[in-house]
Amino acid sequence: MKSYLFVSLALLLSCNTVKKTEGQTPGSQLLKDVEILSSDAYEGRKTGTKGSEMAKTYIINRFKEVGLKSFSTDLQGYEQAFSFKSTQETITGKNLIGYIQGKSDSVIVISAHYDHIGVIKGEVFNGADDNASGVAALLKFCAYFAKNQPNYTLVFAAFDAEEMGLQGAKAFVAKPPVPLEKIKLNINMDMISHNDKGELYACGTFKHPWLKKYIIITNPNIKVLLGHDDPKQGHDDWTNQSDQGAFNAKNIPFIYFGVEDHKDYHKATDEYQNINKAFFTDAAESILEIINNIDKKRDSQKIFKDNLKMKKQ
Repeated sequence: MKSYLFVSLALLLSCNTVKKTEGQTPGSQLLKDVEILSSDAYEGRKTGTKGSEMAKTYIINRFKEVGLKSFSTDLQGYEQAFSFKSTQETITGKNLIGYIQGKSDSVIVISAHYDHIGVIKGEVFNGADDNASGVAALLKFCAYFAKNQPNYTLVFAAFDAEEMGLQGAKAFVAKPPVPLEKIKLNINMDMISHNDKGELYACGTFKHPWLKKYIIITNPNIKVLLGHDDPKQGHDDWTNQSDQGAFNAKNIPFIYFGVEDHKDYHKATDEYQNINKAFFTDAAESILEIINNIDKKRDSQKIFKDNLKMKKQ
């Protein structure tokens, strides 16, 4: 069951679009990050492997590059190590966490998992859509808000071991670097680059309908759909099927952005060349626009009023 919401406000394009990074082709760094993280050299980024360590190093370097602050008193640099048992062994994972101080101490956690399922029977499962795409978008948002101070304090979390049962996200909410009561919202991204119909889902408004008013975009090339969050849908209810589930368990509101399963899901064919690059660029821009709407408390009424003021000037 789908609830359809697609608001294209073309008349607002001049005053409400997200700024493009100066000196770059829109989406170029975004696509570069996906291409690198989903290359064979990273061996599918399975938790606890050499490929995972390479991905960790790459993401940390990008955090430093954009100027993300670290919780140095609570974490080892950007790293939050955690351990969990899987069958007969104990596995250590590493979340990567940084933040941008906002004008208030209320927190939005923006997250994406960087692990995938590794090498299986000699084939590398590179996980371009799942979930190099979400990590690349997270890095894009880090860079944007480092130059545009938000109202909320934004905590950026690249979670490990999502594929092993949301272990990284569970470790985060069990021992967060900020008081749990300060976290007002989780925005999670998992698979946002591969859809042939231009459809991106925003899951979470069934339980938290107040979020609907902020899911407004100006890009006419993409459809944002509400759904996959009704408990009556059974397996099609995505509420607890990615890292937002750990936040939901703590009754923290969430929006999960993702696409429906596709032919390359959890297959070796989930490669950079098979993502929809134009769709992905549009999806990342639209998610950023929605984050800005929430941060500025900019709902449809405020956008309409602001536009009227612009016209009168």
